Amino acid sequence: MSAAESTAHALKALNRPVVSSSVSVIAYQKSLSVDLTGQKDSFSNAAGQFLEGLPGEFPAEFSGIVQQVTGRIGEALPGLLSQIPDELDFRARQTVIRPNVTAVMPLYSGGAIPAIQHGAEAGAELARAKQAGAQDLSQVRLVQSYFGQQLAQALLASAAGTRDAFDRHLANAQALLRQGVIPRSRVLEVQVARDAAQRALERATMEERNASDSLARLLDAEGGVRPTTPLFVNGNALEPLDDFLATATSPGQPQMRAAQASRHLADSGVDLARSRMRPQAFAFGSYNFNRSDAIPVDPDWIVGLGLRFTLLSNIDRRDTLDAAQARSRAADNAARDMQKTIEIETSRAYNLVETARRSFLLLDSNIKAAEENVRVHEIGFREGEDTASQLIDARNTLSLAQTQRIASAYEYVVSLSALLMASNRGDSFRDYLLRPDRISAP
Repeated sequence: MSAAESTAHALKALNRPVVSSSVSVIAYQKSLSVDLTGQKDSFSNAAGQFLEGLPGEFPAEFSGIVQQVTGRIGEALPGLLSQIPDELDFRARQTVIRPNVTAVMPLYSGGAIPAIQHGAEAGAELARAKQAGAQDLSQVRLVQSYFGQQLAQALLASAAGTRDAFDRHLANAQALLRQGVIPRSRVLEVQVARDAAQRALERATMEERNASDSLARLLDAEGGVRPTTPLFVNGNALEPLDDFLATATSPGQPQMRAAQASRHLADSGVDLARSRMRPQAFAFGSYNFNRSDAIPVDPDWIVGLGLRFTLLSNIDRRDTLDAAQARSRAADNAARDMQKTIEIETSRAYNLVETARRSFLLLDSNIKAAEENVRVHEIGFREGEDTASQLIDARNTLSLAQTQRIASAYEYVVSLSALLMASNRGDSFRDYLLRPDRISAP
């Protein structure tokens, strides 16, 4: 995001002049050859005509003297002109230093400069939208990891309780075997169930370690993290789905912001493609700081206006414009499709939250019934009236109900976080956590 914003800021001055300074050292040689024959003939004719008309410019008493003078000049003129060669050869060799400042300022770019600037702004907005989306995803990931550790700890506690219960059942079975109340086969059934519970406990222990390690690494906590907020479910139903849909498709929603920014970026591409079909005007100027040591044909300074129009390009500008317009239409379609996708995701997350909440509440009565069923079968097993299989089934049913209740609470908090992210309400997760209808699990 910082890179995109810096790029947009760097392009804000594209319509300002570009001023550059340069110094060059030039060694050159120039040879010239000038034919003077025509100039000599023209001068001789003009001088002769002038001398012929000169006596008439003076009084008659001086005409003789003037004619003598003009005659002598006329006689000497060919000799004088003969001293001038018919062809003049000139050669110059010099090394000069040319320090100068040059400025070029765009006056009209055909819309290219605004298109580039708007495209950069759209790119920055797209980066900001992605950054906001990344924050939301990080929050969901944090919720998953934080309450994932709580889930693993709760499952570990449930597995330990189940294993301990089967330890008691096994001890009771062995006592009944010694008293001759039950056969050895029933003791073996309880032993198998107890070993299975032990394996489940070891697996839950490993998963709890993995969850704790993942959360610690996510938060860069070398000493580990001890979550204090348990899994929870809100007893009351959520707000109506339409309330979430209204904020999910608002302009501030990160995915909608990204879609709109993509549309603006594509529109800038269309404007840029159109600018290639238009002329460009610019002003320019240059100043030479070493005028005393310059090439004879170099100006001291120069200013001017330029107009440029591409008559024939090696890239088809019409096809380029068609491609940009197609990308713009695709961006429009993608924005509409994104709105539908967000609505679907919001509705799906809403239903998952409600399903998990209701399942959690319904499992309360199931757990109570399963606990009572275990108590009855424990008494029946000790009295020798119930089989080991009945007791094992009752205990497994209770363990399954407890596991489902914990899983429902975890599904609730994760789905709630996803729902709030999709509906642009990620900051309100804490509000649900602090609501008075919160029910902790287990």
